Amino acid sequence: MARLKNAQKSSKGAAAYSRFVNRPLGRPLAATAYVWGWTPTQVTLLSGAMTVLGILSIALLDPTWWSSILSAVLLMLGYALDSADGQLARLTGRGSLAGEWLDHFFDAIKASTIHLAVFVCWYRFFDLPDLWLAVPLAYGAVASVFFFGLIATDFLRRLHRLQHPDLFVDAPAESWRSSSLYSLAVIPSDYGFLCLSFVLLWWHEGFLILYTLLAATNILVLMLAAGRWYVSIRRLDRADA
Repeated sequence: MARLKNAQKSSKGAAAYSRFVNRPLGRPLAATAYVWGWTPTQVTLLSGAMTVLGILSIALLDPTWWSSILSAVLLMLGYALDSADGQLARLTGRGSLAGEWLDHFFDAIKASTIHLAVFVCWYRFFDLPDLWLAVPLAYGAVASVFFFGLIATDFLRRLHRLQHPDLFVDAPAESWRSSSLYSLAVIPSDYGFLCLSFVLLWWHEGFLILYTLLAATNILVLMLAAGRWYVSIRRLDRADA
């Protein structure tokens, strides 16, 4: 556990749940996996299994108080293990390109299916006008586009660094993005907070309002993030000129 304190990612840009809850939850899981001799890939696979089970429970189970808690716990455990695999990889020095690909593969699965599960749940168990079903569809589209934009931006930055190591322009420092206030401000875009929100799935009206507010907020966040990403890539183009 003490060594894992030095195996943490930067807190820059991290939302409150991921920063203050998920990473601390992932630490004892990573320590346990280390003691048991697990590899980061095994932890990633377990994380993916917990997440898929949580998503399936949303779509297939009638949302009662116990099934809502079950869905939230499975999703939160899957997310904590998603943090643990990276911590374990940094602790053991056993990180790999294949492991990073697998981690992103499961990230893409949950980004594209969790909102489809909400769509199925609302269609099967909620008494709603059909128009409301557009909310999880829009939220799912936003989540998928955000994930692609984030990964593509990171990929292009890495590619530029390899191609032009002497010209590489790193992202601005933006120290304010590491503050606790920023972490709290961006919590609506936090996947971990979304996982936690499924505790309210049994309360149809309450969950409907919260989920719709999160969807609307994430649309705004995507628009702002897309602008930042585009400007950062343009800076790389100007550095080449």
